[in-house]
Amino acid sequence: MHYTLSDLIADIVQNSVEADSSQITLELDETQTGLTVYIRDNGKGMSEETLKKVQNPFYTDGIKHPNRKIGMGIPFLIQTVTQTEGDYKITSELGIGTTVYAFFNLANIDTPPLGDVSNLFRQVLTFTGNFEMTIIRKKNTDEIQLDYKLKKSEIVEALGGLETVADLSLLGDFLKSQEEYE
Repeated sequence: MHYTLSDLIADIVQNSVEADSSQITLELDETQTGLTVYIRDNGKGMSEETLKKVQNPFYTDGIKHPNRKIGMGIPFLIQTVTQTEGDYKITSELGIGTTVYAFFNLANIDTPPLGDVSNLFRQVLTFTGNFEMTIIRKKNTDEIQLDYKLKKSEIVEALGGLETVADLSLLGDFLKSQEEYE
């Protein structure tokens, strides 16, 4: 199992990158008791048959990771939401893309911690590949209200790139500032 929900989310976003998506949207909507996550892409998509297979931890197509005998991202997602009174739905159309919806019940004692959201965003924004990423972040709890949207292309334009240590440091500082509240 993943240590944090952020680890699990990054794993699923990586699937979108590896599916040759040119557009990926990651949406996190957090309340006092729940976290709703949408990951949408316009990648290769999957047939109904493949969509059923990827939910089995002992299935891999052998193409994406030729030496790997299992694929655990989707099965871990399913296990986590099922065992913690959450919900999920995965829809995909071959040649069109995939949408992963997950609801994590943050009130359930067995739900992993969310983890560091700013580091999650930095990680997925710097995955290798030529894709546009949109991040939509909402948080509405008793203590915190956040609502912001980021685009990878705008961040790259402002920083001049995401390749150097200085770029990544500035990106980290910026993302942390988005998560701060009064």
